[in-house]
Amino acid sequence: MGLPPESRDILTAMQAMDPVRQEQAQAILARHEHHAAKNSQLNDGVPELLSELRRRKIPIGLLTRNTHENTLYVARRHQLCFDAIVGRQDGPAKPDAYGVLELCHRFNSIPAETLVVGDYLHDLLSAHNAGAIAVLIKTHPKAEHYQRHADYSISHMSELLDIINELEQN
Repeated sequence: MGLPPESRDILTAMQAMDPVRQEQAQAILARHEHHAAKNSQLNDGVPELLSELRRRKIPIGLLTRNTHENTLYVARRHQLCFDAIVGRQDGPAKPDAYGVLELCHRFNSIPAETLVVGDYLHDLLSAHNAGAIAVLIKTHPKAEHYQRHADYSISHMSELLDIINELEQN
């Protein structure tokens, strides 16, 4: 993509490119993201967790740095349903607080009472930047490096219900 080796954030690095290089990089990124969507796999326990959240009438949002097209493809492929989706085309991408705050606004919820679950540093930082609760799902190879940014960490999606139950009691 022509990014400098020290680039930690692809989207930010692409914004700094001249228009021709940016267009080329976007095409490469689109190919990689489409390939990832076609080969995506759910974390264990996701369908059961979403079913239980629906039963409890807890709104489910998806915050992604991906495109709407790929996000909807993955949702259809895995038969997932979300109450709202916020992607990179909607506003500043994670780790910016925008997406978390936008979902809170749509759900009429308070950030301090909102769980943001993710496997990457940007997920945790966007939660903290919005004043939400950051939950690390330890599936990323560098999860241990991100641990210090998490309010909670889980190894399996079903553990999220334990956190919800604990927070509901307080």
